[in-house]
Amino acid sequence: MALPLELARLAVERYVRAREIIAPPGELPPELTERKGAFVTLRIKRELRGCIGTLSPTRASLAEEIIANAVSAATGDPRFPPVGPRELLYLNYEVDILSRLESISGEADLDPEQYGVVVEAGERRGVLLPAIEGVTTADRQLAIARQKAGIAPGEALLLFRFTVTRFREDRED
Repeated sequence: MALPLELARLAVERYVRAREIIAPPGELPPELTERKGAFVTLRIKRELRGCIGTLSPTRASLAEEIIANAVSAATGDPRFPPVGPRELLYLNYEVDILSRLESISGEADLDPEQYGVVVEAGERRGVLLPAIEGVTTADRQLAIARQKAGIAPGEALLLFRFTVTRFREDRED
């Protein structure tokens, strides 16, 4: 298992069982000491159970970003109740490490398999990660991101794209 997944799993399990936030291990590979945004997605089988992330860094290191977002995905996603101890054995973890946001001019600059998208209109912002099952066109990707942000179809917006380095578990138990 890759270290980002190990960190996410340990963070969720420790928090759910003992309400403790873990510290990053002392010996981290250089890439986990960098400052980057990250999303942590939790699933049971293939069903979403929680997803929280940051587009840009909010912590001192990527390791700390992953730990904080893992705990938030398990306990703070408003779409779901907090993860309970009985669910821990069934969780699959996914960690997406984000590149910097790149301003783009339109739909032609998107490929939903390669790029995630951020749409902004005023204070409203919608995000969709790349390579989401069932999202095969840039038009669909933008429609979902707009809907998440409450931005009407004809409303003017700013567009950004990003890539991810994805770490994923695919356990079926």
